[in-house]
Amino acid sequence: MKTAVIYYSFEGNCAKTAELLREALKADVYEIKTADTKKRTGFAKYAWGGSQVITRKKPELQPYSIDVNAYDLLILGTPVWAGSPAPAMVSFADKTKIAGKKIALFCCHAGGKGKAMDKFKALFPGNKLAGEIDFVNPASGNAGELKQKIAEWALNLTSS
Repeated sequence: MKTAVIYYSFEGNCAKTAELLREALKADVYEIKTADTKKRTGFAKYAWGGSQVITRKKPELQPYSIDVNAYDLLILGTPVWAGSPAPAMVSFADKTKIAGKKIALFCCHAGGKGKAMDKFKALFPGNKLAGEIDFVNPASGNAGELKQKIAEWALNLTSS
């Protein structure tokens, strides 16, 4: 099964997860990046990110080239911002219009995903959901446990 992992990562959590999925599934990996590359830290990061979600901003993305039709399975990943998928992933979903595909979703958060996964699924109607999973601070947690959790999830995705 030809698989692509497509993700947005702000602090490296989704990037770490995507890399482990690449290893587990021999997948192609694509990182979505925003045109705005300014790094925000501390309170400014939360104020900026939260306002992006509340005002439903769809940031401009850096150019990317992904032929979603070339893949049997698309795994999409996003950080959770204010209980929602990151605005960059919303922009990607709006621009790419994925339909009729087998997809799986993952999100990364600091301990509270809220309704982010429901909102994430709503971005990709008309697709077959093969699975969903969330990770708490994967870049700073136990690497062995993370790798095992991803390997088990990957096995479930390929057998469904």
